[in-house]
Amino acid sequence: MALEHALLVSLTERASSGYDLAQRFDKSIGFFWNATHQQIYRVLKRMDEQGWVVAETVPQEGRPDKKVYTVSEAGLDELIRWIGEPIELEPMRNEMGVKLRAASLGDIAGIIAEIKRHRDQHEHRLDLYRAFEKKDYPAPDQLSGKKLHLYLVLRGGIRVEEGIIDWCDEVLDALQRDTARSRASEPKGTQR
Repeated sequence: MALEHALLVSLTERASSGYDLAQRFDKSIGFFWNATHQQIYRVLKRMDEQGWVVAETVPQEGRPDKKVYTVSEAGLDELIRWIGEPIELEPMRNEMGVKLRAASLGDIAGIIAEIKRHRDQHEHRLDLYRAFEKKDYPAPDQLSGKKLHLYLVLRGGIRVEEGIIDWCDEVLDALQRDTARSRASEPKGTQR
């Protein structure tokens, strides 16, 4: 997926200035696709040049005018074309997994602390997603159309976070058991 497609999706939901789009992006699509504010502005400019968006200049009192972007017919055609494309399986990138593979070469206590830190961050994100779910989708079985689609994306995020937390718990249990076994097998007087 190109950032262009993520921005087109967001702009179909609501016309926005670059600033407003970046703010909304951070709170929604940004959970699934990262982009800096500078990238968003560059891509909006490129999309404008391609004719995928239309920018309307809106005067503001006491501040510079702002451009509010909407999706053009060409942008909608591109989005529909992209939606119809098959998606290739993306390789998982997990720096913690690579560090874990090399854990025997380093400080196991440090790896354990880092996994606990990551687990806490994922638990915080899971709590945030569940709060969104409770607030925005109290009756999920009654959803349809766009609301259902948004809910399903949120559910995907919840499931991913639950899976990562479960994996962190599994790793922590295994490393702590291994550390305890290693200490028990050390000759007396050499234990740390």
